[in-house]
Amino acid sequence: MFKYKVDKAITLKQLQLSHTNEFYYLIENNRSLFREWLPWIDYATSIQRSYEIIQGWLHLAAENTGLNAGIFYQKKLVGSLSLHAFDWTNKNVSIGYLLDEQFQGNGIVIKSVNSITKYALTNLNMHRVEIRCAVNNKKSCAIPEKLGFTKEGIIRDGELIHGKFHDLYLYSMLSNNL
Repeated sequence: MFKYKVDKAITLKQLQLSHTNEFYYLIENNRSLFREWLPWIDYATSIQRSYEIIQGWLHLAAENTGLNAGIFYQKKLVGSLSLHAFDWTNKNVSIGYLLDEQFQGNGIVIKSVNSITKYALTNLNMHRVEIRCAVNNKKSCAIPEKLGFTKEGIIRDGELIHGKFHDLYLYSMLSNNL
């Protein structure tokens, strides 16, 4: 099981089925915030469905094609951080993240994304880490910008959210930029 200490207060841990209730309430308490940018939030409408989401993520981890970790701040689940779509042939991976609104503005996501980026580039031997953010999602875009990711451009109509296409900024960090 993946477990990574970011600092004294923050730990990244692979979400387990035992985290289902905490995960569901994290989503439920932030539904309107998360829903604006994350279409899968509409599926996480019950504890049972949250269980199924985590079960699917555990399957990806078992196949070595993805990693979905909880962000634990002082042992409380306050967010999630994912490595999506491992491309072992081309040595690249994409990062996604979300954080409880109550905990935003404390550097938790910055520190977590920085740590998982270093983990992907060193421990997983990836060459490229990507972050894609909706152009209008200013808070999300601030993360790769503060961490020194390169803004490569715009993926036009790159994501369909609630029946509307959104342009995405594409950011990347290469292993030789560490």
